[in-house]
Amino acid sequence: MTQTVQLFVTCLIDTLQPQIGEAVVRVLERAGVHVAFPQEQTCCGQPAFNAGMRDDARKMARHTIKIFEKAPDPIIIPSGSCAAMIRHGYSELFTDDPKWLARAQAMAERTFEFTEFLVDELGITDLGAQFSGSITYHPSCHLLRGVGVDRQPRALLTNIRDAEFHELPNTEECCGFGGVFSVEHPEISAEMLYRKINNIENSGADTVVTCDTGCLMHINGGLHRQGKNLSVKHIAEILDQAQR
Repeated sequence: MTQTVQLFVTCLIDTLQPQIGEAVVRVLERAGVHVAFPQEQTCCGQPAFNAGMRDDARKMARHTIKIFEKAPDPIIIPSGSCAAMIRHGYSELFTDDPKWLARAQAMAERTFEFTEFLVDELGITDLGAQFSGSITYHPSCHLLRGVGVDRQPRALLTNIRDAEFHELPNTEECCGFGGVFSVEHPEISAEMLYRKINNIENSGADTVVTCDTGCLMHINGGLHRQGKNLSVKHIAEILDQAQR
């Protein structure tokens, strides 16, 4: 029997990078699962949460929980940032509300970041992918520190045929996006981005791969402004292009 999963596509992908969401669906389907997409989904509430607007964040969190409670299937998120919000932020929001806390924790237990689900739940590290070029990997802060996912995307990238993997110098340093951080502290964010781009160039890779769309857009914007001829891709796009 084919397993069904629910895709929580995230605001940035749905609004600004829909091709990433389409790539996620194709990769999951080729991995043998059926992908359901709850149409009523909106924002997970993280921007409001990070900005200190907890009441607004709770409203969005309740809505998200209600929507994804309608089916018992695993919830797949192509973003460490949103996955961290559901796993940890929701519990913080409902600390004083036992009823909603239990519902939030139940949702968190079946929520997986995209590469985490492929590697840890499906046991897949080799998708028969092929990519001609040199790649490096930027681990986003929320994915690495908030969700503890690093081995999984690296395993998938290592098994891409014909790809030349280059380790990113100072790989664990933040790119400077951080959601509202880049808006509230633009000067610091710009300097962090400048350092990240220097490290990308020093890696010798032509393509930067990441698992979070926020990092992707932030780094890509910096590269564009500096006139750098480098590409930034979500890992789903790399796996999908290679498979196709």
